[in-house]
Amino acid sequence: MGSEALLLYLLSENLSAILLLIVATLGNTLGSFANYILGRYATNFCLRKGYMKEKHLSKATLLFEKYGAWSLLFSWLPIIGDPLTFVAGVVRYTWWKFLMIVCFAKLSRYVFVYLGFLAVTQ
Repeated sequence: MGSEALLLYLLSENLSAILLLIVATLGNTLGSFANYILGRYATNFCLRKGYMKEKHLSKATLLFEKYGAWSLLFSWLPIIGDPLTFVAGVVRYTWWKFLMIVCFAKLSRYVFVYLGFLAVTQ
């Protein structure tokens, strides 16, 4: 709840809601993209060290291609959001699709927080 609490505080200071939503969304999306990049590089390391087998990676990739977009819509959730974005990198999900879906999910979260703020303060 760190970024949400900060957003609520800044909203209460009468700062531009649009600008706050944009900055919060971009910052959180970039954090998720960092997880994605880590996942991409972890794949080679894990394969090289024998922590993961190529056949399991192929199976996971097919599964993620089928359900990955839907699962990434939950990237905004605490606890499960970060692992989802990491796995997207591991299975080398298309980066621009990843960014679009995750950005939409993060923006939705902050819009929901903003609407809650409006409901309480008015």
